[in-house]
Amino acid sequence: MSELTPHGEGRLQFAKQSDVDRFVETLERYERGELTADQWRSFRLLNGVYGQRQEGQQMLRVKLPLGRASSAQLRSLADMTDRYTNGRAHVTTRQNFQFYGLTLETAPAAMTLCAEAGITTREACGHSVRNITANPLAGVDPSEPFDITPYAEGLVRHFLRGPLSASLPRKFKIAFEGSTRDAMKGAIHDIAFFARSEGGTRGFRVLVAGGTSTLPRSAPALVDFVEAGEILGLSDAIVRVFHRDGERGNKQKARMKWLVKSIGWEAFKERVLAEWEVVKSEGAARLTFDAQNPPEEPVVLGALVEEPAREGFAAWQRTNVLAQKQPGLFAATVTIPLGDLTSAQLRAIADLSERFSDGTVRTTIDQNLVFRHVREASLPALHGALADLALGRSGAGTFADVTTCAGAHTCAIAVTASRGMAELLNDHLASHAVARGEVAGFEEAGIKVSGCPNGCGQHHVAAIGLQGGMRKIGGRPLPLYQLTVGGGTVADATGAPVGSRFGRLVGKVPARRVPAVIERILGLWERERQAAETLDAFLVRVPIDAVKKAIGELFEIDEQTATDTDFVDPGQNEPFSVSEGEAECAA
Repeated sequence: MSELTPHGEGRLQFAKQSDVDRFVETLERYERGELTADQWRSFRLLNGVYGQRQEGQQMLRVKLPLGRASSAQLRSLADMTDRYTNGRAHVTTRQNFQFYGLTLETAPAAMTLCAEAGITTREACGHSVRNITANPLAGVDPSEPFDITPYAEGLVRHFLRGPLSASLPRKFKIAFEGSTRDAMKGAIHDIAFFARSEGGTRGFRVLVAGGTSTLPRSAPALVDFVEAGEILGLSDAIVRVFHRDGERGNKQKARMKWLVKSIGWEAFKERVLAEWEVVKSEGAARLTFDAQNPPEEPVVLGALVEEPAREGFAAWQRTNVLAQKQPGLFAATVTIPLGDLTSAQLRAIADLSERFSDGTVRTTIDQNLVFRHVREASLPALHGALADLALGRSGAGTFADVTTCAGAHTCAIAVTASRGMAELLNDHLASHAVARGEVAGFEEAGIKVSGCPNGCGQHHVAAIGLQGGMRKIGGRPLPLYQLTVGGGTVADATGAPVGSRFGRLVGKVPARRVPAVIERILGLWERERQAAETLDAFLVRVPIDAVKKAIGELFEIDEQTATDTDFVDPGQNEPFSVSEGEAECAA
């Protein structure tokens, strides 16, 4: 088959039909016994097909660079959802979409449908340069020095299908940030580019070798300023060093942060800067545009649609709407509980993006969607249309908008059903004043849930983090969550993000008691905060012993105090059990 002729906007086209053809050919070779199971798995993962906990079922991860998708692409994803999956599309904490319930027989057809819309699954999983993420408000955020979009896109195209991109010791994550809000949690990435302008010259502060999981590490600065035109060469140098020197024997210690731990930061930095000189001597890759004067994307205005405001609009406007730097235009966030959308909702969002926005959406690491360039007078009508889709909820990115990984519903190595916990907390907080936008102080404080230590839910950097675990009570396994508080972003004196702060351990809480624990924490904040101190700032300052004391007896459980419900994981109907699966995320 020939390469696809892209349809739609070229900037959102990343697919090649040859990727799908090669997947089919390799699957046939595996089925003929020409490849080992390990060889097939490695190839399958590099093309976005990931085994589920359920035998014979596959998860398909589609790669959305910078979290961008056009209305046409959303409709294609909706068609794919209907034909080949369990009926839902899932927004991830890395701005991708994931789909569940496919088989190896249906995966090629699903991948072809995506590719025809310009959507790739190439290097969405596996030991590769993963999806490059970027602030969904890039280009419209009033706090940014310049729009990071063309630079991030340039790096995506540079690495995608590159000579080293699919043969690394372990996965490799890159993020771009222009805002002072650190929407991307940059310092937990292998490379984070923070936009800066010095003397009118565009460039980036570059942080390297961050991560979470069993070795939380805030990425230190490799360089304080590199001109924007040099980011491809510097990135190549970093990837070359990781490719050459990274651990390949023990996959649990193969991320780049472990290389830094092994040889030391100064030695690592010296190797990268030396390799950068080599890259430059060979003729470093350059962006395809003038890095100091990139072409600007035209602002496409949404329609003017005036309707009366419905109930809940004022709260939604307070928490889900941001004034853009373009006068009179606004970015509106769609709160998506658990990150899940039906095919009907996807199609409706595609329609709304054409009606109210510029025909595109951007996903967020909080598992939401953003419409941009919405007229102020149209905001009530947009909210009403979202409410009709059961997507008009306020509280986006706040305490009432819980982020979660896939958990034991589908992930083979998860301990707990983290989605069930997130749903329990979302329901619990839905009637809280914070969800209605009526209480100040919750703006930066979030709850993030992961079903295991790997941290796909990014719980390490949450104001309140929950990591799934278990203990036995009277010989019966009981689901619990390790509670941390105070995670987030470290900023310098100017408010610019410079690192990540990891949550401090409070203790382990029986899963069914987590909502009550949240209420105890809120009560402690209300009693002991200083003046207008936010919950986020309070959880950084408050002594851990004070948090433990407030939670008190909720930590304690034994055979006498445990109920049958305590042994059922939230979101499940049967008694809790732990089944150990193979960790394809470390394969």
